[in-house]
Amino acid sequence: MPLPLLVGSISAKAIFLSVLPHSKRMSTVKTRLRGVVFDMDGTLTVPVIDFPSMYRAVLGDDEYRRMKAESPSGIDILGHIETWPPDKQRKANDTIADYERQGLQRLQIMPGAAELCGLLDSKKIRRGLITRNTKSAVDLYHERFGIKFSPALSREFRPYKPDPAPLLHICSLWEVQPNEVIMVGDSLKDDVACGRQAGAFTCLLDQTGRYDSPEYANVEFKPDFKVTSLAEVYSILEVNFDLSP
Repeated sequence: MPLPLLVGSISAKAIFLSVLPHSKRMSTVKTRLRGVVFDMDGTLTVPVIDFPSMYRAVLGDDEYRRMKAESPSGIDILGHIETWPPDKQRKANDTIADYERQGLQRLQIMPGAAELCGLLDSKKIRRGLITRNTKSAVDLYHERFGIKFSPALSREFRPYKPDPAPLLHICSLWEVQPNEVIMVGDSLKDDVACGRQAGAFTCLLDQTGRYDSPEYANVEFKPDFKVTSLAEVYSILEVNFDLSP
């Protein structure tokens, strides 16, 4: 049975312990957390890309509405256009790249990101990144905000989210088990699905409460935790995991 969405707070501890499946349920000895893997757009950065407009520009209004109705948790636009003829693919990728370039011009760090990364560093907990954006966007984030993630996998790494491969790749490089890692992101379709399929813990950043809508009640992959800001994440980790350096 999929997990219900949990509100991220210290009080979530008791609820969390009662709803986790047996394979992930924590005993009196907390699971040691060895790493946190972040999404970038909308998680480490303030959302600036108008994804619905981008999808409409690529798909057309009718096709966008049809796909959104079929997949309420989100549209895998990159995966979808890979089935198109080469010329149509190039035009679609050019449109996506144009929206992404406009987004980079307005790039802002998400409130709480620097503080959370600092706390993780103080506990010597590794920080990784998985994004469907480009390597140039990741490089700009590292350069502009002085916070680096290693490894940082962009969409040049295939297959990309929601496939679990990038998260499993990071776990292999870190020489840790997936159940010693938590994936933090703002997308059920990409981040939570990637983390759950890899066997990691997951934390959904839902700033506006959009995922409280009934349309998301029966999605396949649900997070272990749900927060409304990055400022809440460290409390979740501190309560539910062993953060010993």
